[in-house]
Amino acid sequence: MTGKARRTAAAALALVAMAPMLSGCLEEPSAHEAVRDFLVGWQTGDYTAAAQRTDGDEKAVRKALEDAKLQLDAASFRFNLTGIRGTGEQVEADFRAEVDLGENNPLWEYDGKLPLHLVDGSWKVRWSPSVLHPQLHEGQRFAVDVTPQERQPILDRKGDSLQEEATLYVVSVIPATLKNAEEVCERLSKITGFPQDRLLSRIRSARPDIPVPLVTFGRAPFAKLGDQIRAIPDVTIAPQRQSLNPDSPTQIVGSVTAVTPELVQQLGGPQRAGETVGRNGLQKVYQEHLTGSTETRVITVDLKTMAVTELKKWKPDRSTSPVHTTLDRTDQETADAALLGGGVPGMLVAVQASTGEVLAVASTKEYNQERDALAGKFPAGSTFSIMSVEGLIKAQMNPKQKLACPSERSVGGARFRQAGPPAGETPSLQANFATGCVTALASLARKIGSADLTTSAAQFGIGAPWTLPLKTFSGSVNSMKPLATDAATAKAIAGQNVLVSPLSMALVAGAVASGTWRPPVLVTDPKTLDPSVKAAPSKEPDPIKIDEKTVETLRTFMRSGVVAGSARAAAAPGDPVHGIAAVATRDRKPLAWFVGWQGDVAVAVLTASEDPTAGAAVAGRFFRGPHDKL
Repeated sequence: MTGKARRTAAAALALVAMAPMLSGCLEEPSAHEAVRDFLVGWQTGDYTAAAQRTDGDEKAVRKALEDAKLQLDAASFRFNLTGIRGTGEQVEADFRAEVDLGENNPLWEYDGKLPLHLVDGSWKVRWSPSVLHPQLHEGQRFAVDVTPQERQPILDRKGDSLQEEATLYVVSVIPATLKNAEEVCERLSKITGFPQDRLLSRIRSARPDIPVPLVTFGRAPFAKLGDQIRAIPDVTIAPQRQSLNPDSPTQIVGSVTAVTPELVQQLGGPQRAGETVGRNGLQKVYQEHLTGSTETRVITVDLKTMAVTELKKWKPDRSTSPVHTTLDRTDQETADAALLGGGVPGMLVAVQASTGEVLAVASTKEYNQERDALAGKFPAGSTFSIMSVEGLIKAQMNPKQKLACPSERSVGGARFRQAGPPAGETPSLQANFATGCVTALASLARKIGSADLTTSAAQFGIGAPWTLPLKTFSGSVNSMKPLATDAATAKAIAGQNVLVSPLSMALVAGAVASGTWRPPVLVTDPKTLDPSVKAAPSKEPDPIKIDEKTVETLRTFMRSGVVAGSARAAAAPGDPVHGIAAVATRDRKPLAWFVGWQGDVAVAVLTASEDPTAGAAVAGRFFRGPHDKL
């Protein structure tokens, strides 16, 4: 049963309870019984019974009552008798009307009057259109005028729209010029799938002299169905430009579509032609903020002059509002270009180190910007050495200590391999960090306790309960279980049992760059996802200040990664670039990381490549992008 049917059924049930009450207080030979019979017949849809209690032409009165329901597209009428007065052969009854306008529209309440007089010894309602409403007169009809607010945009950090214009095709009719509304709606329903009765209801309840939008098509559906629509008599098709197509990052911004019958069912409520629905990304998450707010008026229309009189107006109970993001168009364009120039599948997330604000989320077609760049679960590889070194420094390990970097090493039964170990003298901890030597780093498993390692990870936000409007993953160390063995600890240092997302690693880079880890921010306004909820937004984790000595050491280490390590390809003019490159494996497929920063922009790059420097190469193109343009 539809919502409208349920409301109608509820009204009928309420009437059953009301009728005995009215019967108890109305007695012959007074006018009470006539008032009761008229209002009960009107409320229940027994228009013949109601018409018989008037002095008007029965057929004309019955049609007027039927038309009132259709013209208001009313789900139900409810009446309460509030008073009756008069003497002799003239009586007037007062009643309170409640009209459910349906389709999520408001409840219309008004006060009416029923003049009665004796006709051949029987009380009759003196019929005129003002019986339906005091301001309805001969030659007039009801109508409902609904004006939806336009869909609001999603904005970048400068307030510019992140959508491009797209063309929608709006199919409309002018009710007064329709020769056969039923036929038009039947044919339109067969083509589109929208219920015929709802299409017809919108025509009947609209102003007769202005176009009534019935169905909206996007470009592709219209190309397929346009010829069939044009063949329907008395319909007009008007192209309408709206800012709907997402700019980059398209999967973060999200796509928008015209309302379809399937979407009406999914949304669980009526939608009007011309309205749009977010299918994914921020457009879907913030649908209730971006659109859905309407102004509704109940009016009378003079059928000769088409003059309109407003009976009641409801302003939107909430205003639509744009979504303000932290995305930076310049950084986004640079990130997109950096990935396209590499020729390998990959992702790049850039954040502002000093705030945690997300500046850019880019990916090639092999990855999804939300599911993978924000919420993907990838092995960290030796990028986790950033957190490992933090723990080792606290354990008083000397950064200059020599550590062999063999091609293979076994720690607690776990085997580690290093491709192309350095020749010559034994490198220091700093040098092994810069080159990402997993065999050297894994050998330090006994230098740091498992609890200290997970604590160090937490200092950089790994596993933190931060949230964004979209799906995200903050990371996990061995699923956050205790690292009970040397082998497990060694794997964690090498990042083999640590899962992270590119977003979480960009925040790690930002923590080293700024000296404080901060939770990510993508949307600055609205503060809540649901505009009807007045509660404060959920509290994000507090920023975590990193020990100054640790930060200085890590900055030195990460600068050496670009100057003399495996991240040389990330070098760029301007502020010094800091970072490390690392390799990892997922489903036996090689991955290449870069995690680092330049100035106040921290990035994480992940590429699907056998080349261990592929991630650093993408980062280098990103950092050099602004200089290349100059």
